[in-house]
This record gives sequence, C-alpha cells and structure tokens, in this order.
Amino acid sequence: MQFLVTMTTHVPDGVSAETVEEVRGREAARSRELAAEGHLLRLWRPPLAPGEWRTLGLFAAADEVELEKVLASMPLRIWRTDEVTPLSPHPNDPALGG
Repeated sequence: MQFLVTMTTHVPDGVSAETVEEVRGREAARSRELAAEGHLLRLWRPPLAPGEWRTLGLFAAADEVELEKVLASMPLRIWRTDEVTPLSPHPNDPALGG
C-alpha cells in the first residue's frame, strides 16, 4: 500500500540549534535508508510560512501497522506529528498502463 503523510515538526522552545542540526542529520540518513528499503518513495516541501516546518512524504508499507513502525523509526518523530492518508489506485492512473 502507499500512504501520503503530512509531517509537521514543532521543535520545543529551548532546544539548541546544535541539537536540531544533529537530529536533522540523523533524519536525513534514516530517510536515505528508508528509500533504499523501498519505504520512502518521495518527499515534497509545500509552501511554508516563516518558522513553519512541514513535509509531504509518499511511503510504501504492507499496512498501517508497518507504516507506523517506519514513521516511528525517523529521528524527527520526537518533535513531529504525522497525518496519514491511505491511497488506493485510480482507474485512470497512467502508471497502470491502461
């Protein structure tokens, strides 16, 4: 199954810039691993307001339980909320070759 995930990050007040950069570095490394495993298919950054931190991701997982394990493995999850939308195929999808 594929899932569209809106990931919104809110770094708590008082967290040092060094800590934020360290966690973001680990997030980037984990994202590369998830992509290599076939779980993370795409990432997009929508238009953002100043101070807003949001990402849209297309993920693949067997089901919502596996997806939750994937999302929980990402370092930014400590400061992030995720809104998950399960996706189903559309009959007119050009990728289906129909």
